[in-house]
Amino acid sequence: MKILVIGATGTIGKAVAATLNNENEVIAAGYRDGDVTVDLGSAESIRAMFEQVGNVDAVVSTAGLAQFGPLATQTDADYQLALNNKLMGQVNLVRIGQDYVNAGGSITLTSGILSRHPLPGSASIAMVNGALESYAKAAALELENLRLNVVAPAFVKETMEMMGMDPTPGISAQDTAKAYVVAVNGEMHGETLDVPDYL
Repeated sequence: MKILVIGATGTIGKAVAATLNNENEVIAAGYRDGDVTVDLGSAESIRAMFEQVGNVDAVVSTAGLAQFGPLATQTDADYQLALNNKLMGQVNLVRIGQDYVNAGGSITLTSGILSRHPLPGSASIAMVNGALESYAKAAALELENLRLNVVAPAFVKETMEMMGMDPTPGISAQDTAKAYVVAVNGEMHGETLDVPDYL
């Protein structure tokens, strides 16, 4: 399969791209580097990326910006970042990308465990995670030629280490990648795959 991985230079994306690359042709897309570049916050950039890459069998997004912060101090800009990038950026991958995915292919988006298990400071992130999961469930009812799913990662060990947190309860990027492989190769449609269920 020809698979476009967006966010392929990030912690999860690298692991997903490496795992899928074993048996497929993987095209890595990143904000600054990769085989192609893309700004998820720009529909024009997303369209240009697909024009450059052409038709694919699967699209996997492990990208999307959103800001942690106390509810009392989150600004309009913090909410707009989450809405414009992590939410609408991935929604636009579906809206634009559906014309570039071969029949029977798939698009896999990324939400996160915070949609159902939030922490203090995660309101704007939990908001867009939940919206992505609802969007995929509803959009799948109208997508007949491709499958649309969402992967919800738990906290990733490598990220926790970078943030100075205890990584013990986290899940490695390599293990996280397993759920994305299932989403690409499986038959589910309109579902959210919780990473711990695929370890």
